[in-house]
Amino acid sequence: MSPKPRSSFGQAKPHVRKDARPQPGVARIAAVQMASGPNVEGNLNEARRLIEIAVERGAKLVALPEYFAIMGMRDRDKVAIREEEGKGPIQEFLSTMAKKHKIWLVGGSVPLVSSVETKVRNSCLVFDDRGKLAARYDKIHLFGFRMGEEQYSEERTIEPGKDVVTVDSPVGRLGLSICYDLRFPELYRALKDVDIILVPSAFTETTGKAHWETLIRARAIENLAYVLAPAQGGYHLNGRETHGDSMIVDPWGVVLDRLPRGSGVVMGGVNLAHLKRLRQSLPALTHRTIHRC
Repeated sequence: MSPKPRSSFGQAKPHVRKDARPQPGVARIAAVQMASGPNVEGNLNEARRLIEIAVERGAKLVALPEYFAIMGMRDRDKVAIREEEGKGPIQEFLSTMAKKHKIWLVGGSVPLVSSVETKVRNSCLVFDDRGKLAARYDKIHLFGFRMGEEQYSEERTIEPGKDVVTVDSPVGRLGLSICYDLRFPELYRALKDVDIILVPSAFTETTGKAHWETLIRARAIENLAYVLAPAQGGYHLNGRETHGDSMIVDPWGVVLDRLPRGSGVVMGGVNLAHLKRLRQSLPALTHRTIHRC
């Protein structure tokens, strides 16, 4: 007897080829990985180069990592370059690139003015293909970590946000978050019906090697949504080491593409019809009985 055919439902897909041709109903999205330093102009030039690579590969939505414009020598360096919403070279860069390439562009995080003179709002800014600001999310959960000599305390220089933010785009509804937010699943439940979860990050190597992939895939699986996670990845002039491993994960938890270390671009395809079929086959989101968000 010939063996019974196995279902392909939910099976891992082959690694996305960088030269993959457009497919009907599939929108190409990209995550940019960087190892930013203290020089804003240099970081923006590197971001420009990587955005152009993503555009050449057909991306309609491109996301930059947290702190893409500056990883200062000191935490307070970002306070010195903070911008008012709608003004400043970092936002002008994002608007110009989005309009020039006719893409939706996610500025992983931009230091914006806060109500406290010595702090910033760490803000994820989404620009549409006309170069207009479509959404702003201020990071809610602030990273604090202490293990031996390695210590971080974002609350010293960042004022937390309060609002959950989603925005409709041509490739689907986007849910916004930043880095440490990833550890708080209640935030993603509060996003409700989103197609793509954004997680621009700068995970430390210590926490990233332990938890990054597990958390990214968990957020995709439990919310039956794509996750687009651009990250800082490498050694920085300030002595910090970030984990990298930027990735795109589909709603079944399959990693479509990833980049372990260094600067580069990862690509993936968003298929909203596939997403709908998965949610119909496994309607876990409608089976919830505890509603706290």
